[in-house]
Amino acid sequence: MDSVIEIVDYMPEWADVFALEKERLSGLAGLDAVVFEHVGSTAIPGQQAKPVVDMFVGVNPFRPAAYYIDLLDPASYSYVETGMRGRHLFAKSTEGIWTHNVHLMPYDEQFHTRNEILLRDYLRRHPELVEEYGAIKMQAARSAESMNAYTRAKTAFIQSVVDAAREEKGLPLEDVWEE
Repeated sequence: MDSVIEIVDYMPEWADVFALEKERLSGLAGLDAVVFEHVGSTAIPGQQAKPVVDMFVGVNPFRPAAYYIDLLDPASYSYVETGMRGRHLFAKSTEGIWTHNVHLMPYDEQFHTRNEILLRDYLRRHPELVEEYGAIKMQAARSAESMNAYTRAKTAFIQSVVDAAREEKGLPLEDVWEE
């Protein structure tokens, strides 16, 4: 079976791709961005990843999706209905190639304790887990028939790392699938 998910070796230029998009979005009047975080596997040195840069953008105030749909250029950004509470996801494509996931969410006291940020930071501090996660991602990509199946195949590993990160910080444990 051909994989529907492409996993590539880590590319240091992902940090520059993030910085360029941050600069673009920082100049967008009306976005009210307070903080930008590069999250996901492209933010972890040495981590194999889908070649799509994930960004968390903490905004204040946080507005309904329709506001951001009107604000972001529809030629580049497509709103993705995820059902996740408290965030709006936009997929950015450049010349038909999916390049970014831009997650808009409220900037509040919980922003920096979101599971995705804790996962990124923990893996950055524990490079021995990066190789293990890469092997899990490659196996998941080979066997998954959808993006959802790919994500679900990685959940046990992600949950264990997030649990360790939350315990390390004295935070209550949470299911990584709950938003």
